[in-house]
Amino acid sequence: MELEETIKQIKPLDHAAMESARARQDTLTKPRGSLGRLEELSIQLAGITANPLPSVERKTVIVMAADHGVTREGVSAYPAEVTPQMVSNFLRGGAAINVLARQANARVVVVDMGIAGEISRSRLKRDLLERRIGSGTANLAQGPAMTPEQAEESIQRGIEIAEAEIARGADILATGDMGIGNTTPAAAIACALMNQPPENIAGRGTGVDDEGLKRKIAVIARALDVNKPNGNDPLDVLTKVGGFEIGGLAGVILAAAANRKPVVVDGFISTAAAMIAVALASATRDYMIAAHVSQERGHKLMLEWLGLNPLLDMNMRLGEGTGAALAFHLIEASTRILREMATFDEAGVSEKSD
Repeated sequence: MELEETIKQIKPLDHAAMESARARQDTLTKPRGSLGRLEELSIQLAGITANPLPSVERKTVIVMAADHGVTREGVSAYPAEVTPQMVSNFLRGGAAINVLARQANARVVVVDMGIAGEISRSRLKRDLLERRIGSGTANLAQGPAMTPEQAEESIQRGIEIAEAEIARGADILATGDMGIGNTTPAAAIACALMNQPPENIAGRGTGVDDEGLKRKIAVIARALDVNKPNGNDPLDVLTKVGGFEIGGLAGVILAAAANRKPVVVDGFISTAAAMIAVALASATRDYMIAAHVSQERGHKLMLEWLGLNPLLDMNMRLGEGTGAALAFHLIEASTRILREMATFDEAGVSEKSD
């Protein structure tokens, strides 16, 4: 679907399915509310899917990769060549996301949204979805990261990829990212949408030292000053200080909501994409599950702006969708409890006395 049509398709949660799920939770062999957020998750998933007994067996992590011209400002501890090198690692199955996705029985889809370098070995490239917008963004510290047409195209390609995975049978999607330097545009997006200064949002990313962090904060401040992104216009924000993979992930989130599928938002980069999605269509918020709170400085503020309560706090900051893959276990557990646990009547167990 086109972006405008996708947004129109996003509906409120199904409250009848949620009430049915809640009523069943209250009859299962446990004190009411004793499984806490597992109960809440199952009820949310019922509302998302319009199914009082939801299932999330078929899981897909969509990992989008792109490069960023702002790396020339020295905002990352790693060189830009690491982006294609890590994508090759994803395709070989050797990265953290591959390990954690295998454990969760989840499919990993790797997408080239705008990698500047070459992916090694032609055999690996067969497994790479090429949806390139360009060879990395422009340097956002000197002008817009991309054109308005590229910004909209990045979201559209994310929508198309998500819809293809849903057509393939995915019950639940998760967002992942790869792109050296991408914590800088992610922080800039958050600053623009929340009207926050860079020092409240920017963190160490790949592990820059104190001087590197100061430089990064100054670069973000310069980008905001040079580009003056309109915080009330998410497409303008994405155009001026965003990234191709961030736009793509926003499209994935929008498509998941339009198709009544839950989407697990990973860490700092994915949350910036979620902010773009919510700014475009506020109803998407109800379809999101925040996997974890990142070590990145501003991530907690970003989650609060979204109104999302993360499932995990593991001191992680890797990206790739790793937090989302870990969260899959809790999310699937919530649905299995709802579907498979016996009720008091079924088990012949006495209920709480009045």
